[in-house]
Amino acid sequence: MRARAAFVGALLGALTSLPLLGLYALGVRVGLPSVPFDIFDWLARVTPGAVIAFFIDTMITIIHDFSLGPTADVAKAAEMAVAQLLLVGAGIVLGLVVAWRLSLGPGSGWAWGRSGGIILALAALAVEALRGSLLSLPLGQLLLAVLWVAAPPIVWGTLLGGAVQGVLARAGAAAPSAGEAVSRRNLLLKVAVGSAGTALALWGLSNWPQPQQEPTVAQQPQPANLPTPPPAPAGRIEPAPGTRPEVTANDKFYRVDINLIPPRVDGNSWRLVATGLFTKPRQFSLADLAAYPAVTMPVTLSCISNLIGGDLISNGYWTGLRLRDLLADLGLQPTARELHLRSADNFYESVVMSDMMDERTLLVYGMNGQTLPVEHGYPLRIIIPDRYGMKQPKWIVSIEAAGQASLGYWPERGWSEEAMPQIMSQIDPVDVAATQNGKVPIGGIAWSGAQGISKVEVQIDSGAWQEATLRTPPLGPLTWVQWRYDWPATGPGQHAARVRATDGRGNKQIERSTDAYPDGATGYDSLTFVT
Repeated sequence: MRARAAFVGALLGALTSLPLLGLYALGVRVGLPSVPFDIFDWLARVTPGAVIAFFIDTMITIIHDFSLGPTADVAKAAEMAVAQLLLVGAGIVLGLVVAWRLSLGPGSGWAWGRSGGIILALAALAVEALRGSLLSLPLGQLLLAVLWVAAPPIVWGTLLGGAVQGVLARAGAAAPSAGEAVSRRNLLLKVAVGSAGTALALWGLSNWPQPQQEPTVAQQPQPANLPTPPPAPAGRIEPAPGTRPEVTANDKFYRVDINLIPPRVDGNSWRLVATGLFTKPRQFSLADLAAYPAVTMPVTLSCISNLIGGDLISNGYWTGLRLRDLLADLGLQPTARELHLRSADNFYESVVMSDMMDERTLLVYGMNGQTLPVEHGYPLRIIIPDRYGMKQPKWIVSIEAAGQASLGYWPERGWSEEAMPQIMSQIDPVDVAATQNGKVPIGGIAWSGAQGISKVEVQIDSGAWQEATLRTPPLGPLTWVQWRYDWPATGPGQHAARVRATDGRGNKQIERSTDAYPDGATGYDSLTFVT
């Protein structure tokens, strides 16, 4: 009997959690908190860094090895699925607890389910409070958000308890009659169909097209006169067919951050708050920052988690103001050693003095001639030369000049404190159909941060290394460079290509394969193709 009760409780807990997930998905559409996502985000922040690093490396490796799609998109989808499965798991546990209690003797499933729902509601409220997402709201919005976070779990838990009690009551004794068995199956079927139907309806509403209703960056303050990216240098070689675009479109630019849903910052009320060791601390609106001389600069960004041959690397034009100009107006004091940045999602990072004073370090509000997209940090992010993306926060809300060093979010979890990029090169898909005069065009990119690339070499089928032609000049000293090698085909069949690069200082790419954690992956990229 207890085994049967456990099965019923677990099944009903899983089924009835689906409408709750759909309800929270609908709430996200109108700007209300998503409890499953917020709990996942909180857990990711408190989990030991080594565990998070293992999870990240494993997930990215699986996506890469099985070619599941764009790494950033698939990884976010996987994280969202895990967040939702956590709620389903909570439903299974609550269903098991209620079923176990009822199997011991008389009791109220409704009351036990309600108690479990209250516990979940209190846990959700605690997470929202710890994340700071509720405490900053005006009173009216705070009350609505608290009700939204707490009421659904309590109602769900109560209904789950009642459903478990109803099904078990119809089971009767250890050997129920045929009529009781049919009645129990009918109730289970009704719960399953009702849960699935309600969940589908809610998820459908949450994804219903609303073209002009969701807040967009275009409806918020935008910097004036964002320059159009300049044309590419003339007189360069053509890239090999199949090579990725030299400039990554905004909607194709990789996105890696600590949020399942990017924070949406109200540009009207947003202010950059400058505190600490300044003689003239103050706050800046987006218009204040746009009044500074604008600088547009092409820069390649790469995630430190990017694997060899991975796609967590992109190239774009960034527009903003020089950080050092802002610091000069604020009156940076001589005792300052670092600049501590904090983001709207509570991400934090430190900028060392050499980067603070580097004329290439920008506070950015434009991307590829457009206002900085929400996913990439609207209204403000930082671009620092010669660093991986983990050192370059988005959605910045405050800067503090400090006299002491401080670790950032990812260095606290064991990742590199300096985050200097490794020399890397990649082969893009080979378009064999573009073969001309017996030569197969092979191309890709190479990058080493601010050091530039002086040489790229390609090896086919374990033969001698051959020097490729660089598409120079690159768009800028901080961008990747495209390369091309026209291989004289030796005949039909499958072939293997490898690539390696040398930076502008003569340093060679590391051949030994290492994981991304903690300093960025090393090794040679390889690709097979058929002629």
